[in-house]
Amino acid sequence: MTTRLAVLISGAGSNLQAILDAERTGALDVEVVVVVCSRPTATGVSRAERVGVPTRVLSLKVFRERGADRGDYDSAVAEALRPFEPELVVLAGWMHILGPEFLSRVRVPVLNLHPALPGEFPGTHAIERAHRAARQEGLARTGVMVHHVVAEVDAGPVVLSEEIPLDPEESLDALEQRVHAVEHRLLVAAIGQVIGQGQSKGRAHAVELPLGLTNVKQ
Repeated sequence: MTTRLAVLISGAGSNLQAILDAERTGALDVEVVVVVCSRPTATGVSRAERVGVPTRVLSLKVFRERGADRGDYDSAVAEALRPFEPELVVLAGWMHILGPEFLSRVRVPVLNLHPALPGEFPGTHAIERAHRAARQEGLARTGVMVHHVVAEVDAGPVVLSEEIPLDPEESLDALEQRVHAVEHRLLVAAIGQVIGQGQSKGRAHAVELPLGLTNVKQ
């Protein structure tokens, strides 16, 4: 049975595109039912609009200017998803913390993509931090992981992870390109694993996890 997917983005949406491509080719038995974006100027929204996926843009900055707090914003994001009845939520480059007000309303599994290995470089700018560590400290590898959301930042149960070797002479741009290529592939594979594709196709597997924050810092 096809799994209904909601995708949250904040930027160019290349990871969203990987999901849309996998849906189109049948590599994933999913339907992206809504895309929510946190930035009005983000180009990723157009990727969804081109294929007829409904979009919603909710800017934290605008909410704050109106005097709303973070709980109000989190509730609004959850409310934007509710009419579409997603069975799995994927944070694919979503750049804000979502607190209990979100997770208490979205009672389905929530996955997050993070460009680092488990336990390393939690939060923002993980690729830049790994690049700097390779040059200054001789760090030999970084990676990408997809994991379930829990209260602690970037510490939820890992679905899949993959190591990426580091070269201290490589430019940051080149490293980013290599990391993004792994992100696109690993995210699709992780979604497939969570929905049971490759075993018995079906809905996203519910997991017993505490309410908390997503693994992306603002």
